[in-house]
Amino acid sequence: MKYCCFLALGLGMGCGTSLTVTATAATPTPVADVFTCVRSGLAPIGYTQTSYDVDAHRLTARHYNDNARRPDVRFRRMVDELEIEVRPDTTGRSALVVKSRTFAEYMTERGQTFVQEAASDSVRTAGQAVLVDCAH
Repeated sequence: MKYCCFLALGLGMGCGTSLTVTATAATPTPVADVFTCVRSGLAPIGYTQTSYDVDAHRLTARHYNDNARRPDVRFRRMVDELEIEVRPDTTGRSALVVKSRTFAEYMTERGQTFVQEAASDSVRTAGQAVLVDCAH
């Protein structure tokens, strides 16, 4: 009975943490211009655009860290991902939303597998760099 209480407490504490870091900024610059700034600002910080939707002004970009090591033979590398959306705000301004995530990439019997982890410092810094550069 004592162990059930500790298990429930541990699960409750673990459910409250978020692995994704979300940052938002508002700017008077038009949505299309902010989206162009975001797309051109990814390469200088070392990110490669992996997908984008021009009509919805959304994109994702990744940075692969092949230098990370783990004591697991299935581990391949760490992957930092930025998910960026630019949309009109309710006040007539443009809202820039940047979601920063980190994944551990494994090669398993089923193939490539991504396991989300807490956002790394490098992906947080990259997300902030995008906000600073494009939300002016």
